[in-house]
Amino acid sequence: MKRKIDLIYIDSGGGHRAAATALTEVVREQGRPWELRMHSVQDLLNSIDFVRKSTGIPFQDVYNIMLRRGWTLGTAQLIPVMHTLIRMSHRSQVRTLERHWAASRPDIVVSLIPHYNRAMKESLERVCPGIPYVTILTDIADYPPHFWIEPQEQYVVCGSEHAVWQAREIGLPESHILRTSGMILHPRFYEERGTDRAAERVRLGLRPDLPTGLVLFGGEGSLEMVKITQALDESNLDVQLILLCGRHPAAADAIRALRRRIPRVVVGFTREIPRYMSLADFFIGKPGPGSISEALAMRLPVILERNRWTLAHERYNADWVEGRGMGIVVGSFEKIAGAVGEMLKPEKYEEFRRNVAAVRNRAVYEIPELLERILMEHAPAPEAEPNQDWAPGIAAG
Repeated sequence: MKRKIDLIYIDSGGGHRAAATALTEVVREQGRPWELRMHSVQDLLNSIDFVRKSTGIPFQDVYNIMLRRGWTLGTAQLIPVMHTLIRMSHRSQVRTLERHWAASRPDIVVSLIPHYNRAMKESLERVCPGIPYVTILTDIADYPPHFWIEPQEQYVVCGSEHAVWQAREIGLPESHILRTSGMILHPRFYEERGTDRAAERVRLGLRPDLPTGLVLFGGEGSLEMVKITQALDESNLDVQLILLCGRHPAAADAIRALRRRIPRVVVGFTREIPRYMSLADFFIGKPGPGSISEALAMRLPVILERNRWTLAHERYNADWVEGRGMGIVVGSFEKIAGAVGEMLKPEKYEEFRRNVAAVRNRAVYEIPELLERILMEHAPAPEAEPNQDWAPGIAAG
């Protein structure tokens, strides 16, 4: 009988659904006898979504609107307020989720989201006691308290040593802290490519010989991309850009309207990120865990910004990159020209490339093995065979 696995994701940012989708695809490729079921926590809690009832905007979309409009100043203060609101509706969340588990009856629950793991675990335990609960961090590290890792009976899958340390600090036993080699990436990032980079660049309207930067601010894009393009266009650097603007047509239109000293190609939302990254030499963007991990998988040194506008839970990612010599972190993208010039110094670029090439992230292939182990540990005991040597009223022997 197939084991039923519930994967819980959210569409705040693109990384959670992308991780669930990538994991599902790999499990199916491997032919594991599992029934994977993806559930959006927005759908599960929609009936008690007070944000949607008050504003007409689902709670998961608030984060995306903040990213698109650049309203990211003060997230360190906003997150505790959000957690207070979540705690206020905790009982309602538990009751609502109990109904889902009663209908779903999973053999294991895998959460790829933060914030709601306490309510999900508590409700699961009430309806399906003993069913294992696994939280897979899609961030390089936690942002405690009550973000990813909760002090409860659960497994946590950590993609960095810092996250492992955080899980230990919160009191989880070593047997429930599972280390992977990085973040979940789609299998497309592991495909061999026989691309003729020079020819493909020419086909896109770029020069075959210029250092090429790929600019990406997640699926929502950002007007910061306009500033980056303008600053590099006004510099004396011989570079060119591939700009993936996501769901931000205003940013794409503004970039197209700029003067064009340096060659560039502007793309809207696309699922061909591996293809475009394969044509680039370095990455520029915000310190999102997904974008960083994708760039490193494609062997691209990175240039990131970290300041008061950086999302509080992504600031550690910039430290992680800088500490491992895999790129440059600037306080403002107003300094992007200097950062690109520094990165492209031959000796510096080769050093960055060596450090990036040392990363060997196979998390999406490692996690199914971890889930298999957990399922085996929690497999129901087989029913005992009847004792053929015993019958009522007759003593054995």
